[in-house]
Amino acid sequence: MRRRRVLPVLAVLLALAACTPQQDEDTSVDSLLTRIPAADRQAAPDLSGTALDGGRVRLSDYRGKVVLLNVWASWCGPCRAEAPELSQAQRHLAAKGVQVLGVDTDADRSQGRAFAGDHRLSYPSLYDAGGRQLVHRLPGKYLGRALPYTLFVDRQGRIAAQAVSGLTEADVRALTRPLLGEKS
Repeated sequence: MRRRRVLPVLAVLLALAACTPQQDEDTSVDSLLTRIPAADRQAAPDLSGTALDGGRVRLSDYRGKVVLLNVWASWCGPCRAEAPELSQAQRHLAAKGVQVLGVDTDADRSQGRAFAGDHRLSYPSLYDAGGRQLVHRLPGKYLGRALPYTLFVDRQGRIAAQAVSGLTEADVRALTRPLLGEKS
């Protein structure tokens, strides 16, 4: 009987601990970032589907913009910390050609909707239960092993970088600046 109570709690604690790579004060976002030279970039798959707000969303609709494809789940602590930062980045950088597009991997859409409302997300999020679409459409080397993770898609629709940690607005500004400077 006691074992039945401990196992669910242990499972939740392990999931939260594995949510994202541990960062200490000496770890910069650059150490958790993989940049891809323009000549080596692959086209991002055209993910599409229903957004949390019920509308349709498609990655290719943002061609010509630098897109942050941010993969998250409502139960992920680092995702919760990152969400307001990405909303700020969306508000401040949209006019420069940056678009944040979330990918909610929650098993239940209502959890993602609640998260988006609680955090007042200023960007759309594609609902992808369990990350099924990502698993089938993204090349394996771009699948994150923990949440949150973000793919940076250049103006031509190619994967330009991958961050495997939570991002701040300052990180987003620094990481998108060179991509915004590239010619289409």
